[in-house]
Amino acid sequence: MSGMIERLPGWPALPDLFGWVETGFPGTHAVAGLHHIRIEEHLTDGTYVVRAELPGIDPAKDVEITVTEGVLTLRAERSEETTEKHRTEFRYGTFARALRLPAGAQGEEATAAYKDGVLTITVPVPETKTGTRTIPVQHG
Repeated sequence: MSGMIERLPGWPALPDLFGWVETGFPGTHAVAGLHHIRIEEHLTDGTYVVRAELPGIDPAKDVEITVTEGVLTLRAERSEETTEKHRTEFRYGTFARALRLPAGAQGEEATAAYKDGVLTITVPVPETKTGTRTIPVQHG
């Protein structure tokens, strides 16, 4: 074997296997040419925060964020050109991600900011009161 890694018949190559981490399981992309946006999300102190990794975009014209029936949808298009001494490289594509907002989230009050290739979306989620309420009975 002397330094070579042998691939077993029927087993995927390691780059293909680890590619699932980035792109999801094969066959899960329903729309050709649509790429996945990597995100992190958390809910703390009455605020739902989504951070999306979107380097190389102009947020003013390349990003669309919508909230419909409790679903936050993020779409972005990237068209980037890198020119070096003897070559030019293009990176482009459409990216999308849809997330269900937590119960009670006020999507109409969401805000977004873009800095250093990361888009941060903040949605207020007021805490609901879960205490006991006594209901008086009226009699006639």
